[in-house]
Amino acid sequence: MKTRLLGGIAALLVAIIGTVLLITYVQSADQRAMAGTETTEVYVVQKAIPAGTPGSELGDSIAKKPLPKSTLTEGTVTNVEDLGTKVTAVSLVPGEQLLNSRMVDADSFLGPSRVAVPDGMQEISIKLPIERVVGGKITAGDTVGIFISLQETSTNGSGDTSTQSAGTQLTFHKVLVTAAQFSNGTAAQPDAAQGNQSEGSLNSDKNSQSDGTYLITVARNSVEAERLVYAVEFGKIYLSKEPAEASEGNTGVVDKTKVFR
Repeated sequence: MKTRLLGGIAALLVAIIGTVLLITYVQSADQRAMAGTETTEVYVVQKAIPAGTPGSELGDSIAKKPLPKSTLTEGTVTNVEDLGTKVTAVSLVPGEQLLNSRMVDADSFLGPSRVAVPDGMQEISIKLPIERVVGGKITAGDTVGIFISLQETSTNGSGDTSTQSAGTQLTFHKVLVTAAQFSNGTAAQPDAAQGNQSEGSLNSDKNSQSDGTYLITVARNSVEAERLVYAVEFGKIYLSKEPAEASEGNTGVVDKTKVFR
């Protein structure tokens, strides 16, 4: 019994010594490989870092390592203090070098649920139920077609109001969506942003906190923004998902004569 115990202890010691020797050999091999190579110490990501993380909070998610100059990417960060109040513009993954180009001023960080507004345009938000926003499959950065339906009404001499005519038209093509939110203002992001790979659908984690409608913000010039507001006030709107390669065009204003011909 005692012999077996001593044999087990001896085997354990041999395994530990072997592991230490292997680690020492690997480290010395790395040092030999780096010998004679010009290196620079830069920060390398050690843990996944979400977008919007301040440089001052990177902590042990990054580590300074010597890398051969030939492998360095332009704009590598060598001093975290130089980042000031900047935040990560995108998510960072372990193994990549920390780059200045991936850091932006906190005030200009848009996040995954917003995109920048093109020069010369303004933003306008439309509140729509899920069936009018392609089943909720619209996110910031998409381009959409905007269908407008209007009814013309008239009042007769007795004061009664009757419908005179109605029509629908695909009025605006490839309109940029700059933000997608639930009705309570919570950002609606793709499932992929939550770790799910089914791209395109809005996550439903926050849906229970809203009334089932979405706030879709689009970029339009001033003239088209006026027309869009009028449509919201006096008509109805549908959005289609209209990517860049989609063909454009319409048949004019569609009324019942065109629908039933």
